[in-house]
Order: sequence, then C-alpha cells, then structure tokens
Amino acid sequence: MPHSQRLHSSMGFHQSICYDAPVSIHKMPTTPSAPRQKIPDWFRYLALIFLVLWFSAYWHAWGPANFLHLCDIAVILTCIGLYTNNPLLVSSQAVSSVLIDIVWTLDVAARLIFGRHLIGGTEYLFDTATPLWARLLSLFHIVLPVILLWSLSRLGYDRRAWKLQSAILLPILIASRFVTPDQNLNFAVKDPFLHRSYGPALTHLAITFLFLVFVVYFPTHLFFSRLFPPPESPAQNGLRDDR
Repeated sequence: MPHSQRLHSSMGFHQSICYDAPVSIHKMPTTPSAPRQKIPDWFRYLALIFLVLWFSAYWHAWGPANFLHLCDIAVILTCIGLYTNNPLLVSSQAVSSVLIDIVWTLDVAARLIFGRHLIGGTEYLFDTATPLWARLLSLFHIVLPVILLWSLSRLGYDRRAWKLQSAILLPILIASRFVTPDQNLNFAVKDPFLHRSYGPALTHLAITFLFLVFVVYFPTHLFFSRLFPPPESPAQNGLRDDR
C-alpha cells in the first residue's frame, strides 16, 4: 500500500481526501402553510337565497331605479362574489361599502340619539309613508361591513379592487344624474355635506367621482392591502392540493 494511503487509513479515512463523488444534501422538510379557507357552501347558498328575496322585495318597494344606489349594487355584487368565491368582486365591494356603511350606521344612530342626522341620506328610514318591512331591509348596511371583512379574511384582498370599483362607479354616477335627478342618488346632484351642486352637471360629477375614488376608495384600498394578504393563485391551490 502506498505511504499516502496508509497514512489516510491510519487517520481513520476510508476514502481519499480528494473525493469527487456527488454529495447529497439533506434539506430539512418544510411544512406547507395551510390553504386559505373559501366561503363555506352553506353561506354561499344563503347569500344566493338572500339576494333573490331581497332583490324581489326591493323592486316591489322602491322600483327598479333604486338599484342605481351604490349600496344596492354592493349587495348584488357581494352576494354574487360570495356565491362564486370571487375575491375580486368581494374586494371591490369592500372598498366601496365598508366605510360608507359605517357612516350610514352613524347617521342613523345620530338621528335616534340626538334627533338629527349626521350628514343625511338616511331620512327615508324614518319616513312612515314607506312600509316598515321595506325600511327594515335597509338594515343590511349594518351587517354588510362585517360580512365583507370576514370574507376578505378567508379569500384575501385583491389589489385590483379599487380600480374595478372606480370603473363601476363612473357609469353609475352618470346614470344617477340623468336618470333620476330628482332623487339625488349617490349625491350625483348635490353633495352630502353642504347640500349644494358644484357647477354644471359634468363638473359636479367629476368632483363627486374624484372624491369617492381618492378620498374614500384609495385610502380604504391601502388599509386593506396592509390588513389582508392577496388571494391565493390557482397554481398555489393546485400545489397544496397535491401535497
């Protein structure tokens, strides 16, 4: 045996020091994070049933033009988003409705406690000329923010939501101004604070649009982007299902 091999064996080596065979590296197994839960089936079907009943009752009580209200559009799109497990639809209506519905609730509370409205827009709720059952249907404003936030915690918040809602807003504002100008739907004729119109129709609509997009929608979008993770991609779901 050559001297170098005897030396290696005497030191306890069974192979040459210069060993060029591939070395296997054992990685620590990683535990995949649990997949985000979708909307439960029972709640999906409950949302669909509610939408059918609510839509029929609202049509009977208020007429078709009432569905130009952004809050009513939010109910329709939210229920569809819940039924289809669509995070983009749910996210867009969270951007549109959570803050507005909180203000709606505060306005009703101010009327009940202090006898006067905070900014207005909920006077119809105290109009006894409208059947009580029809007015009580508007209490969805109180529940909807809770449902939307819970849904975002399960589906994630889609970062495209505020752009989609801004695109939805524009034609709705224009229709509100020219289809039902006497009702001031979505404050397309007069603002909710000073109760005045800002110049010609297009000027007022532009101001209202920019206010909602950049004062209401965009800050809400930033808040939700920090609060909720983005939705899981189909590829991520597929990888997790295969494990």
